[in-house]
Amino acid sequence: MPRHVYLFSGASAVGKTSVLKTLLPLLEEGGAAPCVCKIDCLKTGDGALFQRMGLPCVTGLSGDICPDHFLVSNLPELWDWADRLGRDTLVIETAGLCHRCSPATEHMTAGCVLDCTASCRAPGQLGPMLTQADFVVLTKIDMVSQAELEIISWQIRQLNPGAALFPVDGLVGYGTDLLARWLLERPARGSFEGDILRHTMPSGVCSYCVGEQRVGSAFQQGVVGKITFEEAERCSL
Repeated sequence: MPRHVYLFSGASAVGKTSVLKTLLPLLEEGGAAPCVCKIDCLKTGDGALFQRMGLPCVTGLSGDICPDHFLVSNLPELWDWADRLGRDTLVIETAGLCHRCSPATEHMTAGCVLDCTASCRAPGQLGPMLTQADFVVLTKIDMVSQAELEIISWQIRQLNPGAALFPVDGLVGYGTDLLARWLLERPARGSFEGDILRHTMPSGVCSYCVGEQRVGSAFQQGVVGKITFEEAERCSL
């Protein structure tokens, strides 16, 4: 059983892999023995990148399943895999498709990676992956002004006052040394058995989840959400 599980979640293309590329060698230098799990949907070449770094890596492709649900369903197997390898640190990079999902559990150290160039409003558009995170990594800081960075940092602190913030430039590695030091100082877990999610997953299985392709109310079953138009219609009068 690994002593540490570090989760890196965030929207697609925010720079999660770039951060890990510079972070993982620093974790090794600090005495950790990491292995990596890369979760994606249809295709990824990142597993080969981590293997070229000399790190054991397993790739999980979720296909038609929500990648965060897929990850949670495979956590016990990932713990066993790290244990068989004799690795004390499991680093997980998620696919980052759904802002409402969060596969973070109570016993892991959970992080959210946020692209500073996305929007000053971007933090408010994220759900549990940000509000339940232990740390937040701010990427592409070389592409925004100091004022913009401070606004984004302020918004994150309003949403998650307890999270540690780490501005980084993943391409050159600036800031990842502080993140590595912080992660290495996290207390080790004796076991992950009995671990629980920090937040519920979105509810549902609807007819489209199980393969329905026809459009129309007659073909919709299960948990289905509908837009309320009354307020919009009142405003248009």
